[in-house]
Amino acid sequence: MNTDTHPRDSAASPPGTAPGAGQVPGHAAPGTSPQKAPYAGLVAATPARDADLEIRGVRAHVRVYGDPAAPHRIVFLHGLRGDHHGLEPIVAHLVRRRPDVQVYVPDLPGFGGSAPLRDGVHDIPGYAAWTAELLTALVPEGDAVLAGHSFGSIVAAATVAAETPDAPALRGLVLVNPIATAALAGPRRALSAVTVGVHRLAAALPERVGTGLLRHPVFTRVASVAMVTTDDRVLRRWIHAEHDRYFSGFADRRTLLEAFHASVGTDVSGYAPAIGLPTLLVASENDDVAPLPSQRVLQGLFADARLAVVPRVGHLTHYEAPDAVAEQVEAFLAGLDGAAS
Repeated sequence: MNTDTHPRDSAASPPGTAPGAGQVPGHAAPGTSPQKAPYAGLVAATPARDADLEIRGVRAHVRVYGDPAAPHRIVFLHGLRGDHHGLEPIVAHLVRRRPDVQVYVPDLPGFGGSAPLRDGVHDIPGYAAWTAELLTALVPEGDAVLAGHSFGSIVAAATVAAETPDAPALRGLVLVNPIATAALAGPRRALSAVTVGVHRLAAALPERVGTGLLRHPVFTRVASVAMVTTDDRVLRRWIHAEHDRYFSGFADRRTLLEAFHASVGTDVSGYAPAIGLPTLLVASENDDVAPLPSQRVLQGLFADARLAVVPRVGHLTHYEAPDAVAEQVEAFLAGLDGAAS
């Protein structure tokens, strides 16, 4: 593993900050000052570094947060079309609350700084196999917590359920806004069907044109507006700017289409019965992508799961209520620590 303690993001770090603790570009909307970017100060104060690994023969980019000497580890998987940047608000709040924790946030294959899979499909089994190998590389001695947000919740659950031989043992599983029912069967099935149609059109078009459609800023903005629930105008503008900046950071059309079809056709419920780890489900009161009633059903499918509900927010808890999520994760970690002792 090649660890860069002076990451590419840190060139603009203020004097006196720790290596790699500089503000990551992209946390201010175009035309706004960094001070107007929510969480920018907290993120900038969080020690961070880049690590590049080779997983299944291709480059995997991992952003590592927290004190390198911290004894506890979390590996946190991001959602569809995102990368590590999207989870930084949660991670920064969590590291502030639990300085004894390091958080590894990989870019999933084909997104952010990670190369697409050389062999295999960018579907749930493909991502789960990749994640199992990543865990072996990052935390070979085990005793880590695996976490996932949205699409990452499906991948995380599938990774644990697979019980890959020689994969390191985990302490627990955290699923934030877990996809409890497949999108085409959920309350947004009509919108999901339209989105599927757009992706099928993009697949039928010549590659350059199809990729342009998937990366079109109007498509990105429609998706962003559909998910935002906050009434805070500054926060809304920042969320839209984050989506504008990172939502199109996929490697190529094939990667995105494979991952998208996996995201709308799969959910956590199919993996839950096979999971015996202590599990935390963090749901949102107003999440119509992963609605609360389905989360209560999902909880009952696990052998050992606790459900925490963040009030008055939707699917984007990582942007709209990151401290509330971090608070629930902190409590879950405390429970694991107590059980171990």
